[in-house]
Amino acid sequence: MYYTYILKLSDNTIYTGYSTNLKQRIKQHDWGEVESTKNLRPVKLIYYSAFETEQLAVKFEKYLKSSSGFAFRNKHLLPWVLKIFCFQRRVWGVGGWG
Repeated sequence: MYYTYILKLSDNTIYTGYSTNLKQRIKQHDWGEVESTKNLRPVKLIYYSAFETEQLAVKFEKYLKSSSGFAFRNKHLLPWVLKIFCFQRRVWGVGGWG
């Protein structure tokens, strides 16, 4: 499987990437091994999609980094993520942005 993912960084900005091994890639971000996020830890995985081909994962990553993909992400993906975190916090006392 190939994954496109979105991280929330410690300064509340968003990072988008893709990987063939999502768990390992998140660990690399957490350990400061990724140059573009090493000074913005801790990171939080807030969204990912799985694809059968690398081509589709890379295409979706590029789309999310485009202006129309940025708008799509902010309108459709992030509000959904916020609803889940707010629900978790309200029901179980966990989750959220903090």
